[in-house]
Amino acid sequence: MADDDDEGDFGGLYEDGHWIWDEQTEALLFVSDLPPAHVEAVQITTKAPTGTIEFRDDIDLIEQLRYKRRYQRKPTPGKTDLVTLQDVKDIALYTAPVSILSPMLIDLLHLPSTERLLRALIFCCAYYLQVAEEMSTRIADLANKVRTQGCEILENQFHENLSDLRLLVAKEYCIMLIGGGDMKKFHHMGKEKKRRSLSDKDARLFETFVRVSVQIVYLALGRRNFHQIELECHRLLKSEIFNTVEHTLKTGYLLKMIPEEKKVLLGPCVHHDKKLNTRSPLMNEMFCQRPIDFRLMGLGVVKYKKLSTRLEFLYLVVSGSEEKLLESNISVGLIGMPRALFDTMLRPIVGQTTEKSKASVMSSKSMARKSVQAPQRLYPEISLPPNDPIELVLSD
Repeated sequence: MADDDDEGDFGGLYEDGHWIWDEQTEALLFVSDLPPAHVEAVQITTKAPTGTIEFRDDIDLIEQLRYKRRYQRKPTPGKTDLVTLQDVKDIALYTAPVSILSPMLIDLLHLPSTERLLRALIFCCAYYLQVAEEMSTRIADLANKVRTQGCEILENQFHENLSDLRLLVAKEYCIMLIGGGDMKKFHHMGKEKKRRSLSDKDARLFETFVRVSVQIVYLALGRRNFHQIELECHRLLKSEIFNTVEHTLKTGYLLKMIPEEKKVLLGPCVHHDKKLNTRSPLMNEMFCQRPIDFRLMGLGVVKYKKLSTRLEFLYLVVSGSEEKLLESNISVGLIGMPRALFDTMLRPIVGQTTEKSKASVMSSKSMARKSVQAPQRLYPEISLPPNDPIELVLSD
């Protein structure tokens, strides 16, 4: 693949030059044979955002009309108007503080790799919230019951599904970290990875990207469970040690989990090490010692001749068109649901129902008994196909 060839061309510190003996220092000195490189002048005007970044959530009707006229995506003639990831991103950027926006951030958010990352993150967080809710109910029910083998089987399915979904996020996250594929120009050491590291610029871009990603996930999941989404996203991307949201809120939610919850929600690939050697949970998933279907690593990028039912499902989640999602009765949060069910800001319209959409029935029911603190889920419950036995087919 072209990307693999590009990634192999890292270059070393002592290439394109020769060594001489320096009489003054009495040591070998490396002299480059290349002409002096042009040093990129980069001005860092602000520090990485460390405080709370508030997105506007009180958009009045006049602003909504302005947004609809100037910025909202126009429906494609002849196609069903469905909610897309672009719709969610547009609202997130429209309601974001102007001070955190930059051309580089907007370009980053619209790359194919980033869109796969965001869709995987939305679906992973949706399933995480669903399983967390299920585990809370199970723990309350099992307080006066005896655990059986069936409990272990079901909980193993939960944590295996979550591990695979985290892996979908991790593979795209790794591309971002190494500056691979379409992420080259966003790497902190430049496209060729030979420039001095722009660590301040990289920190500012990454922190802003994480905060905007949390907002995108929050909007895509119907504006519910913001703090849970924020805590989990920061844990996944940064690890428990560098989870700044947890350090600020001091919820202690990980300490409050019982062992069964930790096994299901955090997975078996959590490794605790010294601070400098700590890897994020996404990196731990990449190197986890468990049976992993290698085709998961290439979903959305590599074209496979044949995929299992589970991998076909996950492919639609990451890279499938909204029309395919609707045909397969799948939605990535609100993505893939009819646009007519929501207003300009993707809030559900009360009383709007569609016979063809099972999610619309859930939407109307949720509005009938809505709660300010915990609104009901607006999208269908997630049910992943079971894992097939891994078959390694080696071509001649």
